[in-house]
Amino acid sequence: MVLITLGLFIASCLCLVIAGTFLVKSLVKLATFLRMNEFIAAFILMSFCTSLPELFVGISSALAGNPAFSLGNIIGSNITDLTLVAGITVVLARGIRIESELLRKEVYGMVALAALPMILMYIGEELSRFDALILIGAFAIYFYQMLASGHAQLHPALKDHVSPWTGLGAFVLFGLSAAALFLSSRFVVNYGVQLSSELSVPAILVGLIFVSLGTSLPELTFGLRAALSRHGSLALGDLVGGVVVNSTVILAIVALIQPITDSFFIFVTSAALLVAITFLFATFIASGKKLSWREGISLIIFYVVFLMISLNLQHHVA
Repeated sequence: MVLITLGLFIASCLCLVIAGTFLVKSLVKLATFLRMNEFIAAFILMSFCTSLPELFVGISSALAGNPAFSLGNIIGSNITDLTLVAGITVVLARGIRIESELLRKEVYGMVALAALPMILMYIGEELSRFDALILIGAFAIYFYQMLASGHAQLHPALKDHVSPWTGLGAFVLFGLSAAALFLSSRFVVNYGVQLSSELSVPAILVGLIFVSLGTSLPELTFGLRAALSRHGSLALGDLVGGVVVNSTVILAIVALIQPITDSFFIFVTSAALLVAITFLFATFIASGKKLSWREGISLIIFYVVFLMISLNLQHHVA
């Protein structure tokens, strides 16, 4: 029975990844067709849209009465994005030049916003609806501060001309992909919770490791495409924006639907790892003008360490 559930869970994750990939492609075309500037396209369309799998998984888990599944997914996705996804992108691109001064300035803001929900949950041992409002307010301040910085030129990667028919096709593809993403996310949550029950593993741990890998694949797809096209700063901006969106907007939406409480030991351990890895990534970005392939390998090694620690947590809560 466990093997059947595992197979259905993996199939649901694959559907989630495919739907997320098509959704990102359609929204890039829509951004170009609607002539959105770099800030809107890179921050909202890239980071928000590559975070849509986490959003749909979060909404589905909250509606199913298991919001801790989403918390594990968010923490795991952020760690996966800043280690495995960033590392693979940097290594395959043989290093990424950090051309955006804005990225260097804002990367420590990402650290603060990634740590904020962890601090709120540590204080109250839950993420309440009031905490959700604090997260939304923090995101609004961060968003306004970036908007006021004046970096609004159109990014070269998004200047391609898109015809009206292509724009219409992108809109249709967006609708179909969004529907597929929502349906597949429901199956991911249902089979993930069932799998955690059959294996006697906390739901937060399933989200932390297994679901986070699947929901991070859109970031990996976009990051590789951007880096290999010599638009590495756009890939890094997507990762930074994705961590910010995951840690504030998506967790806030989940907590508004249902406050998040679960295994506190697993939460504290994984949250401490997230803050440490986020700070490490920020120092890599802020310390120079390029992420080298050596730093990329270091990030991948940190992901392996994260996996080993996470799997070891099961023995402490069993």
